[in-house]
Amino acid sequence: MKRKSFTPVILDTNALLMQFEFKIDLEDELSRLLGAYEILIPSSVLNELKNLKDKNARSALEFALKYRVIETEKKGDESILAMAKELNAVVVTNDRELRKRLKDNGLRVIYLRQKSYLVLDIP
Repeated sequence: MKRKSFTPVILDTNALLMQFEFKIDLEDELSRLLGAYEILIPSSVLNELKNLKDKNARSALEFALKYRVIETEKKGDESILAMAKELNAVVVTNDRELRKRLKDNGLRVIYLRQKSYLVLDIP
């Protein structure tokens, strides 16, 4: 019997916040785009959420803690880029600069379109 393979998916800070800001059902959207997936959260993203002064930061942090947290040495976008390369993961982000860097490295990116649904961008 063939094992089902799960696509690793990394969420950055704004991806976690978009669930609450735009009422996006992140899990449904990821299933629609990828089928089977596993969400991974870099520890640097948790640290960023803990220090954010955003009204949705606490909810986003609680949501993030449902998933596997991966310890990272690097901070911010560097941790996400390094982790995505290592795991050949899809990254969910709306950060334009990070999206460009990920695509330049041949990595797949999912981002919010028209504040209502997610799209998969394949380099």
